[in-house]
Amino acid sequence: MLIIPIKEGENIDRALKRFKRKFDRTGTMRQLRSRKQFTKPSVVRRAQIQKAQYIQGLRDQEDI
Repeated sequence: MLIIPIKEGENIDRALKRFKRKFDRTGTMRQLRSRKQFTKPSVVRRAQIQKAQYIQGLRDQEDI
């Protein structure tokens, strides 16, 4: 459970923004969406490899 202490005289919008940021960092929504549908381990591995190749390609272009 997330607890966001609100300081004296703090704007509610600012506290809400802190809550949203903290909620995003926990990864709860990503985890919920991934659990909605089963993906085979081979598909997950392939996606990770493709992502790594893409990032490596970007880094190689940056070095050139």
